[in-house]
Amino acid sequence: MVDDRVREEPGTATSGPAAATPSKQDVLVVTSVERRFGDLKAVDGVSLSIRPGETFGLLGPNGAGKTTTITMIAGLLAPDRGTIEVAGERMLPSAVAVKRHIGLVPQDLALYPDLKGRENLRYFARLQGLRGADLKHRVDEVLEVVGLADRAKDPVKEYSGGMKRRLNIAVGLLHRPSLLILDEPTVGVDPQSRNAILESVEALAGEGMAVLYTTHYMEEAERLCDRIAIIDTGRIQAAGTRSELIRILGSSDQVRLSGTGDLRAASSAVAQVRGVERADVTDGEVLVTAADAPAALAAIVTAASAHLELADVEITRPDLEQVFLHLTGKALRD
Repeated sequence: MVDDRVREEPGTATSGPAAATPSKQDVLVVTSVERRFGDLKAVDGVSLSIRPGETFGLLGPNGAGKTTTITMIAGLLAPDRGTIEVAGERMLPSAVAVKRHIGLVPQDLALYPDLKGRENLRYFARLQGLRGADLKHRVDEVLEVVGLADRAKDPVKEYSGGMKRRLNIAVGLLHRPSLLILDEPTVGVDPQSRNAILESVEALAGEGMAVLYTTHYMEEAERLCDRIAIIDTGRIQAAGTRSELIRILGSSDQVRLSGTGDLRAASSAVAQVRGVERADVTDGEVLVTAADAPAALAAIVTAASAHLELADVEITRPDLEQVFLHLTGKALRD
């Protein structure tokens, strides 16, 4: 289980248009956006907002509306209804200037394999209007961010799949966007490159960049994302921090205590510990239910040890995968 690293804030997970609580400081504000393709409503009233320095996860099964939502945010497709603002400016396919605030890193690689890594970046930097010393400095910067400075002189066709994806991210960073959109950036990459990508995203958010992140790997969302929105059938089913989303289940942590001794006496003693909701003897073990098991664990073990010689202690906590399955009826990778 990945530890809860997100910034916790008061409140509970919300859904629908109320999930967005925009402010003047938000880099991205999406308000009640809809999009149809014939009789299919692919996006149905999506609202969300992202602050500077925040990594926002957009999770959903295939066909949930993620790609259509991202395409509209990037200004490649117009919504039928609703509004999208990036850095305070209205986003539409015809709005050229506002698109400079966005760095879009799609799943499909957009690189020239016969050119060297640095040559690719120099080419795309010129397309973004960079020239002279600023161009060279920025190319050097993004190569360091994605960990490819030592391979910059090699042709891209000699890169591994993970290295190509890291270079793809570097292209999206060249023009110093306010909002970086990463669409499944670790699909098909080796573990080393995957970790390098995740470390790069963490560094970018730490420097104040807003990041919109989609993934099929729940552990990535738990590691990176300050807030997460779960989308299905074109709607935001729930949005919030990791802990807020988990509270949707109404589930508590469980602690299993196994050992030799008086199980019933241990159960009764543990039940008196602050934070413990109940303690029962089940299948030769003491099963403890607690709102925050890690916080109460020391006291639970102390109480149980008065009656048991403990052999094993196991904590089980609800996770985002269970929330996702509860809301969509599907696993994330379906």
